[in-house]
Formats: sequence, structure tokens, C-alpha cells
Amino acid sequence: MSERVDCVVVGAGVIGLAIARSLARNGREVIVLESENDIGTGTSSRNSEVIHAGIYYQPGSLKARLCVEGKDVLYRYCAERGVEHNRLGKLIVASQEKDLGTLRNLQETAKTNGVQDMELLDKRAMQSLEPALAGVGALLSPSTGIIDSHGLMLAYQGEAEDFGMVIAFNSPFKSAIAQNGEFSIEVGGKDPFSLTSSVLINSAGLGAQNIAGGVAGLDPTEIPKRYLLKGSYFSLSGKSPFSRLIYPVPPDASLGVHLTLDLGGQAKFGPDQEWIDEVDYTMDPGRAESFYASVRQYYPDLPDGALVPAYSGIRPKVQAPGDPVADFVIKGPKDHGISGLVNLFGMESPGLTSSLAIGEYVLKILA
Repeated sequence: MSERVDCVVVGAGVIGLAIARSLARNGREVIVLESENDIGTGTSSRNSEVIHAGIYYQPGSLKARLCVEGKDVLYRYCAERGVEHNRLGKLIVASQEKDLGTLRNLQETAKTNGVQDMELLDKRAMQSLEPALAGVGALLSPSTGIIDSHGLMLAYQGEAEDFGMVIAFNSPFKSAIAQNGEFSIEVGGKDPFSLTSSVLINSAGLGAQNIAGGVAGLDPTEIPKRYLLKGSYFSLSGKSPFSRLIYPVPPDASLGVHLTLDLGGQAKFGPDQEWIDEVDYTMDPGRAESFYASVRQYYPDLPDGALVPAYSGIRPKVQAPGDPVADFVIKGPKDHGISGLVNLFGMESPGLTSSLAIGEYVLKILA
């Protein structure tokens, strides 16, 4: 006999926990199924922990809307819940005169997205903020910040548990059948069990396509193909000469080799990106060599041998290599016709920044 629960969320990453929090606060009974033995062991624990402003995203896209909305509520949430963070700001640097037009375009895109605090700086103003920075000008984003992502997930978990949420660890989702407005769900692991629920939320990150494929009756055309983009980051040995995040003018579909800081002030450069076929977090220290020329365009005093391997992360992309950057894909009953089912695909950056807004967005889909 299966246990009856109102809502099942698959995946205890930052987005799954945010959704579980929203559901629980809304009076829903929630169980989160997590295949690992802890929260946030995948994409959520392998990112640069940046609170994004909402600068680069296509106006009107879910990424733009949810990032800008999510950023504001996230800063308030961190202050209220004591989650460590720092609104330290970011500079997007133009290395050449021809890049200044791109900065102006980014400022206009940001304004369209609702980011009104961007400021264009000339070289003198830029270097008054960051003397070690080389370039002809920069765009200042005061609302970009950094956050303790694990602390944030613990806050989501704790608040959701206060409202009755339960996480089942080491409990991988196996399959689900939708019938008569309910889901019959099979859960694997050392001690397999069954669940019956009215709502099934697929927030499995890198595994979202596999989970969706296990839902009987879901049209396979509703499941976008998954592509994996690996990014490797290298730490700067010694003290950082910068007090803000430093990004170059975007060279292509990526954001270039940029500098981020953690809450301890440690500087990291990345990402070195490569498309891969399987999840693999191993790092090749030799890949740092390609960073030096890129970084020295805005940090010419980067010493030889100063970069050491830090970590790698993998983004679950829903666009093929070379294709335009895709939006978040969040599909509810109006899309696929199955009552109570919400699938989230391609939940990469700015997923952490948007997490609270995504939780509320899913609530609206179910309503």
C-alpha cells in the first residue's frame, strides 16, 4: 500500500527546495525525493555563488523576469534569515574603444529588464574603484552580489520543514503513472517504497530529462534534449587585487573568463568551457594556461603560475552547441495536458538568483 501525500518534489537542489518551501508555506503537504544523501550535491554546490542583476538575458524571457524579481526578494530573504551574502557589485570592462558600444547596449538591455541602477564609467572613474583594472571604461552593476549558496539551501530547508516538509534522502525517483488526477510514484534505493500524490514537480537539474522520461503518458516531444556544458574554475593564489566581480565585455554566447570572489575574498577565474557527453567533474590543470591571455586584457599584472585548480560545474543546457542561449523551460499542465505535473528543464544560471521567484511561479502554474 502506498503512502498518500499532497505534493512530491523531485530534487533537493536550491530550486527544488525553493519550490518545496513555497508549497509548504502555502499549506501543501510536501515530500522531497533526493537520490543523494544531502541537499544540493549537484549543480547547486558547483557554481560561482553570484547573485545576478539581470543584465544579459533576453527581455521578456523567464530568465530576465525571474532573475530581476528573484534578486530583490533574495536580498531581503538573506537579511531576514541571516544568510551570509555581500552586495559588492560588478564591473563589466571594455578593453578596447570598440567595446564601449557593447556596454551601452548592455545598459539598455538591463533597463528593459528592470535593472535601473547600471552606471557607465570612464577609465578614470573605473580605476578609482579598481586601480588594478585595465581598460577604457566599464559598466557598474551595484546590485550584483555573492551568497553562501549552502547556507541559502539550509535556510530554505529549515523554513520548509517548519511548515511540515519532509526530505527523503537516498530515495531516487523511479517512475510515475498519472491516472484519475493522481500520480502513483515508485521510489528506489535501499528501501524502495511507493507514493500517491496530486502534484509532481520535476526539479532534478541534470537528471530532469530522465525523470520526465519516467512519467508514463508524458509525450516525449515535451522533453527537450539535454546538453552538458562543463565549466572549470581556477583560484588566484594570494590576495585578490579586486573588491568587486570583474567581467569582460562578453566575447560570444558566453560571459568570457571573468573574476568572481567568494565571501572570504578568494578570487576565482573562469569558466573554461567544454561540451561533454557524460557528467564528469574531473579537472585538467593544464587548461589554466589558456586563461592567462584572456585575463591579462583586464588584469595585466596577473603573475605567471598564479592560477590553481578550484572546481568544475556542469550546466544542464537545452540548446545544442552553437545555438542561441535558451530560456528556462518550465512546463505545466497547460503545456503537456497532465494535471498536477510541472517539469523544469535547463535550470542553470540565474537559477540560484531566481529561486524564490521560481518557487512562486510554480505555485501560480499549479493554481
